[in-house]
Amino acid sequence: MPSHLVGLLLGTEEDWPGAYEALVERVGPFTYGGETHELVTERVMNEPFDLRYTPRHSLVIDRLAWWYYLPREWLKKIALMDDVYLLNNPFTFQAMEKHAAYCAMIRLGLKVPETWLLPHKLPPQSVRFESATEKFEEMASRYNAPFDLDEIAARVGYPLFMKPFDGGQWIGVTRIADQGELHSAYDGSGERMMHFQASVEGFDVFARSLSIGAETMVMKYDPSKPLHDRYSVSHDFLSAETGNEVVTISRLVNAFFRWEFNSCETLIKDGEVHPIDYANASPDVALTSLHYYFPWAMKALLRWTAFCTATARPNRIDQDTRDYFEIGDREDLSYEEKLAAYRGLADGFFEVDRYEEFCAEALPDLDELMLEYVESDDFDRLLVQTVQTTFPAHEHEHFVAHYRGLLDAWAKDQRVTAA
Repeated sequence: MPSHLVGLLLGTEEDWPGAYEALVERVGPFTYGGETHELVTERVMNEPFDLRYTPRHSLVIDRLAWWYYLPREWLKKIALMDDVYLLNNPFTFQAMEKHAAYCAMIRLGLKVPETWLLPHKLPPQSVRFESATEKFEEMASRYNAPFDLDEIAARVGYPLFMKPFDGGQWIGVTRIADQGELHSAYDGSGERMMHFQASVEGFDVFARSLSIGAETMVMKYDPSKPLHDRYSVSHDFLSAETGNEVVTISRLVNAFFRWEFNSCETLIKDGEVHPIDYANASPDVALTSLHYYFPWAMKALLRWTAFCTATARPNRIDQDTRDYFEIGDREDLSYEEKLAAYRGLADGFFEVDRYEEFCAEALPDLDELMLEYVESDDFDRLLVQTVQTTFPAHEHEHFVAHYRGLLDAWAKDQRVTAA
């Protein structure tokens, strides 16, 4: 019986890894194509490695290498030399700094708001070269053209957002309402390069879509609310046509950059979908934020990892960018026709039809197993531990009840759907 070792490359999170590990154990061996397979999990340790060693892993779920270089280089080694399947592609991390993603999607014709990249306000420091600041100042005096900050802001239009080109978790994001706030915000940006991006004022819906492999869940999102309340339990907040467009954009981005565990943020106004952020190397899958949608995320993660390993899906770290650009550059195609063509490419990359057939054959009881797990004492212990490590002691009882209520609602809806 083939046994597939799934490595979990983690930071500090314990909630979703614990849930994923428990679900893998509950599923046990599964059959596909007349052969029995099983998944085995292991948390990856960061340690020195011989570039010629052969790893034991079939697949690695990466949540760490976007900021920690040692595991990033390990991922590159096992991708280049050993064909280990990776979630996500370590060779496109630079694109996850948003700038390259904006550029690619603008070329493909998506409705990205007006966006400019600004030079560093302060000379960037470097740990590599002691004289880096000196060299920067000399170079800048020769070749950095002077620019009018007010003119650029006026061209983008107020209000606008200033956001780090390499940011995440809303750190460093500032809404600038007028010229009076402009210089203070830019002066405070320090050594970070910033984008100016036009605000989509009066939008109807803020949607956040979480994609895991061939599946995407589109959720109503409010970033102004506390973490536990940002995702609303709402199933009909988008029309079928708009929902399909959001899913298509998410799948397009992921197929283009070879990302298989990513989230995308879009603003919908008057029926038009504006993607504003779609590059998250470590997307939010925390129990305390996803709550109602957490069981779906764990099922999707198990289904995709089982599919990739059991079918020996090739680890695609190469990009077929020209296939997408050939569509994007065509002037005879409408926006809708381009989206349909992109969806065809993306569905092909993710093998959507084959994936759905695999899930039906190999994991027909996964929904029932997930329901049993969410209602088990094991899951209750995980929930309590997660709340205790996330919130102050005086709020533990409140938040355990809060999340339990949302998960009970999910369980009820699952039973209705099954019936």
